[in-house]
Amino acid sequence: MESADERKHLRDILKHLILEPSGFTPEHAANGLHSIMRGEASDAQMGGFLTALKLRGVDKEPKMIAALAREMLNNALVPHLETDEKTRDQFGIVVDIVGTGGDGWNTFNISTTSALVAAAAGLQVAKHGSRASSSNCGSADLLESLGCDLGIVSPSDVAELVSKYRFCFLFSSTFHPSMRYLAKTRRELGFPTPFNVLGPLTNPVLPDRAVIGVHSKSLGPVMAEALKLLGRRNYAVVCGDENIDEISIAGTTHVWHIQENGDITNYTIHPSDFGVPTHPLSEAAGSSLEENKETLTRLLNNTLEAKDEAIRDFVLVNTGFLL
Repeated sequence: MESADERKHLRDILKHLILEPSGFTPEHAANGLHSIMRGEASDAQMGGFLTALKLRGVDKEPKMIAALAREMLNNALVPHLETDEKTRDQFGIVVDIVGTGGDGWNTFNISTTSALVAAAAGLQVAKHGSRASSSNCGSADLLESLGCDLGIVSPSDVAELVSKYRFCFLFSSTFHPSMRYLAKTRRELGFPTPFNVLGPLTNPVLPDRAVIGVHSKSLGPVMAEALKLLGRRNYAVVCGDENIDEISIAGTTHVWHIQENGDITNYTIHPSDFGVPTHPLSEAAGSSLEENKETLTRLLNNTLEAKDEAIRDFVLVNTGFLL
């Protein structure tokens, strides 16, 4: 049998994945991604690799997900949270709140809004995100509509922005430039692959704490275990009972909490725990980019209308849990 070192080119790794699937290891998966990020793989090879990973069920295996996430982080542009006035220790706790997307509910941009509210409440937020892939309006789309030039934020800017404003948006295409080779293939395949769940795991700041929403309850323990393998602590993976990648405003939410000692505890929470009523998810639906922009502006300016009540409470629940 060939060694993993001899399978560094994606063509050979793909051959092994197809012909010897039972012997396909997390190291093979990482080497395949490394080959892609070097720009040496063809479109056909990348499409075959993503399809085979999906059929192999890699997105159900924590070790595989962790290996792919680690490889992405090894090739990311990493900001250093230090300034002339502050060391990393003096920065204190930095957090993120993010979802995998793909839950089909097309709700308003809850995690983005919650991140802004949390920053206003005093938390330091390094928000990792991208443009929409499975919804009408992604986090980057919404912030750009408000006039934010996300593309100019480089790794050297992050520490100053977090220190001064308690908020910085890390545009995934800027901080993971090597993933550009996969973008076209992922769009053209038209089905979710294991890479759909990697975004929330690959914030290059490596936040001290995070709330990560997943689109299905079955993915919750998988993501939590992958985060544990990556060394993350004080992270919470959440999934609403309706399979929504947020803390639900409609009822029960399942939580997989990675404790400081690495133990993963599973429990449920409810809007009543935060002193707010439940609302049907239909009342918190997202709409066009322009309408979402107007809703966010009303929320932040405290000029709410009656129709905003469910979204307001949705944001309060998610922000409260992050705080």
